[in-house]
Amino acid sequence: MKALATATTVLLAIGAVPASAAETKDMKIALSNNFAGNSWRQAMLKSWETVTKQAVADGVVAEAPAFTTSENQATEQAAQIQNMILQGYNAIVIDAASPTALNGAIRQACDAGIVVVTFDGIATEPCAYRIAVDFKKLGGMQVDYFKSRGIKGNLLEVRGLAGVFVDDEIHDGIEAGVKADPDLKIVGSVHGNWTQTVAQKEVAGILPTLPDVAAVATQGGDGFGTAQAFKDAGRKTPVIFLGNREDELSWWKQQKDATGYQTMSASIAPGSSTFAFWVAKKLLAGEKLPQDMVLPITVVTQDNLEDQLKHTEKGSVTNVEYKEADVSGLLAGLKK
Repeated sequence: MKALATATTVLLAIGAVPASAAETKDMKIALSNNFAGNSWRQAMLKSWETVTKQAVADGVVAEAPAFTTSENQATEQAAQIQNMILQGYNAIVIDAASPTALNGAIRQACDAGIVVVTFDGIATEPCAYRIAVDFKKLGGMQVDYFKSRGIKGNLLEVRGLAGVFVDDEIHDGIEAGVKADPDLKIVGSVHGNWTQTVAQKEVAGILPTLPDVAAVATQGGDGFGTAQAFKDAGRKTPVIFLGNREDELSWWKQQKDATGYQTMSASIAPGSSTFAFWVAKKLLAGEKLPQDMVLPITVVTQDNLEDQLKHTEKGSVTNVEYKEADVSGLLAGLKK
């Protein structure tokens, strides 16, 4: 035993892979993604590639490829997951197209001994691990912000992708907040699909039917398109809650500098994919983790706008990429 301990010490001293990594160095983790049509998803995939490429180079895991479906259909993603099972992945990280439609495929993966971690768009299958922000809170905090500004009157809601967990949860939070506030009324709702171009088109289509709009609740990736639709219609720009995209933040700064325009911005960081990667790695190494984990919401305010914009890549999203130590620290906080 003493000789083994000495040998282990020597190996670590000369830079060998730590024991926790050595347990997973021959294992493969795959990312199953259902949609890549906006800046958040593109940033999410880029973060995954950046962190996992280094992890593979460091001998933490053998492979960590990402796969995105072409049609954003739950049936297509379920088939993708089934293919991953056949290809022998040890863990599958999933940004799910539906909270329930993938449960059968996820159950098959679990039954095959595969670790399944869902994030952002999470799944309800009990065997899967779930990483999300409190999306209802994200919806509710928008209404709270409008109330803190003393805003009263009509509210337009720009939703995300229909049928996706994230869209439903944010909507529920907005709806609950409005029901509790007699001074605000939702007078219109469109699906912007978390994409500026779609949001601009959909908002432009509904604006002629709407009375004056005091504020707009959004879900991210849609704020700039919404602002453009109001501008093109010759209507006064309402207070638009934003979603941390660089084009939104740049527009906000322009308006702030020109007129003192005030708003707030919040979103889940695209780097949540990297948090999910490290969670999958830890589970493969035998660590016991909670089935449900909640990440903090990344918030941009009137006071830190310039600093956050300075650190947000052009065309991307305000982001946090996690190291394994960061994940360990956050998980330790969850256990307290």
